[in-house]
Amino acid sequence: MSSRNSHNLIRVIQIKLDQFSEITGSVISWLLLLMMLVTSLVVFMRYLLNMGSIAMQESVTYMHGIVFLLGIAYALKKQAHVRVDILYQNFSIRTQALVDLLGTILFLIPFAAFVTWVSIEYVSFSWSLQESSPEPGGLPGVFLLKTLIPIMSITLMLQGISELIRNALIVLGSEKDLV
Repeated sequence: MSSRNSHNLIRVIQIKLDQFSEITGSVISWLLLLMMLVTSLVVFMRYLLNMGSIAMQESVTYMHGIVFLLGIAYALKKQAHVRVDILYQNFSIRTQALVDLLGTILFLIPFAAFVTWVSIEYVSFSWSLQESSPEPGGLPGVFLLKTLIPIMSITLMLQGISELIRNALIVLGSEKDLV
């Protein structure tokens, strides 16, 4: 395979990883609207109708968890994570890419791999119990929500690989190929 073909293949992989994060983020964003509506309904029922629903309250917690666990890769793609920009903002594009490249290699990918590794036993135990809410009237399927922990770290790692490719291309002087 020629250098140009391998470069194109790497770019296609990077684009596909970005597209996956975009689609996931777009789908998850609608959950925010649903979460807001259910929260409003819980408040309305509690304070105006003097009624409560543990299942509805827990559904908000589930949705909140889903948004954060499945939205983290999208946030990384959109550069929406918190960072210290005191020095970074004054760096050239290439130096910023180098900092991001090193951060991805030294911190993000090892962190995501570690979370995947340590969460597998935790999630497996939850599945073995078919864990559900301990609250009377609570929601079943806590094990399903916990399954999102390793999924989160895998999607974060995949987006990290996309960021690694993007930043490596910039550092190597191929930023003109980036969209």
